[in-house]
Amino acid sequence: MKPKVKRKKIKILRDTSRVITRYHVPGMNRIPKIIDRVLNLTGNEAEDIMERILCEFSDRHKNIRQILERHFKEIREFIPKDKQISDTKKLLIGAYFTKEYAIESAALFNPSIVPDPDQTDLPAGSLRFIMSLRATGEGHISSIVFRNGIIDKDNLIILNSASEFVETPDIRLDPVYNHHLLQLKLNEMHVSNETTAYVLEQLPDEFTYNELKTKIARLLLDPNISVNGEAIEIMRWLANSNYEIEFHKDHVLSERVIFPVSENEISGIEDARFVQFFDDNGEITYYATYTAYNGINILPQLIETRDFITFNILTLNGRAVQNKGMALFPRKINGLYVMLSRQDGENNHIMYSDNIHFWQESRIIQEPDYPWEFIQIGNCGSPIEIDEGWLVLTHGVGPMRQYCIGAMLLDLEDPSKIIGRLKEPLLTPNEEEREGYVPNVVYSCGSLIHNSELIIPYAMSDIASGIATVNVRDLISCME
Repeated sequence: MKPKVKRKKIKILRDTSRVITRYHVPGMNRIPKIIDRVLNLTGNEAEDIMERILCEFSDRHKNIRQILERHFKEIREFIPKDKQISDTKKLLIGAYFTKEYAIESAALFNPSIVPDPDQTDLPAGSLRFIMSLRATGEGHISSIVFRNGIIDKDNLIILNSASEFVETPDIRLDPVYNHHLLQLKLNEMHVSNETTAYVLEQLPDEFTYNELKTKIARLLLDPNISVNGEAIEIMRWLANSNYEIEFHKDHVLSERVIFPVSENEISGIEDARFVQFFDDNGEITYYATYTAYNGINILPQLIETRDFITFNILTLNGRAVQNKGMALFPRKINGLYVMLSRQDGENNHIMYSDNIHFWQESRIIQEPDYPWEFIQIGNCGSPIEIDEGWLVLTHGVGPMRQYCIGAMLLDLEDPSKIIGRLKEPLLTPNEEEREGYVPNVVYSCGSLIHNSELIIPYAMSDIASGIATVNVRDLISCME
């Protein structure tokens, strides 16, 4: 017996016109040459070029002048200190070190959904929601974008149109680092050696980012010490992995993009699983796990926010967080944080911790049993609490590398115990969904329940996203 799934007509498609600006250096040795060429322009020539740039790009970015000023400041050290430069030429130099990047040009997929922190001024029976999606552009660099909307009392889903503008946030590195925590992380990554020991010996128990940079710089300048370059790079990478970002409050949600800017995630931010977490004191925090990728190593990260304006980005630590696909339960169970994961790339694991940032042990709770999941299984987002237990959407990979979405039910007090699961997939890619960047895939990073229906945003073959719904009672009744 299989529950009836309704696919909504809503399709969330990539938009190649949504672009951010990025600081762009064609090559360090070319910076002085480019600056010199701009400085040799006449005043009228510079003004004509700048007028054209503002005409062509002001309607694509709300703050184009501030962007160009910021990028000018990035390279002003290459300009002779006694050189007087007009404001127009400063902006123009900034423009030569700026490029646009279409964040969604390749795909918009792997969504998760949570209730909006703001539920004011809504009709009875309605819910305002926030959806996160993985946006992918040139070079397959992934970032996190947002959409929002309302589900009404009849479960009609009204998705707000995305703004034509996109904004990257202000970034602040964590002001203080902990000596012991950094040592633990280096040990876990198997890069502790004489080089890392030397740097750490020079630092106090609590130190700043600038202090770390200074100690590393002194080490590199010391001709009497042999330096392991890879270890130094990883230390920098870890230091850059904890930071805070803040968006402008007056910009709408769909204009905010969490784009990789730190060294640890320069090749992508992958598959954020957002969850509305209720603390013991009743406070609500929104967490998301994601995978940071720098082109060589992956680093499991945790996002925390209360308002979707300010986000803290933190490293997850421990032997049990060395892989992908982690999904946090929405509250503690028996005084412990609980998280699902896929440590071995094949089975569903569960793990417990008294500290949300440290996860040392995990154990298997589910192995592939049915033909549609023989290759591997994993979660499709954080568990949802209902009267019968913890409802978990899963994904399974079967023949021809087809991804399907399934479901299972875990015991409320002991979530390591499976008390029900679907024998057949809940959602299988149909003919309209099987073509894309990665064919034959349906996948989700998180769902929610509203008015007795499970709302499932899901990716279609890693290129676009849709929404499906299923009655919760019907879903449970179909489980074995």
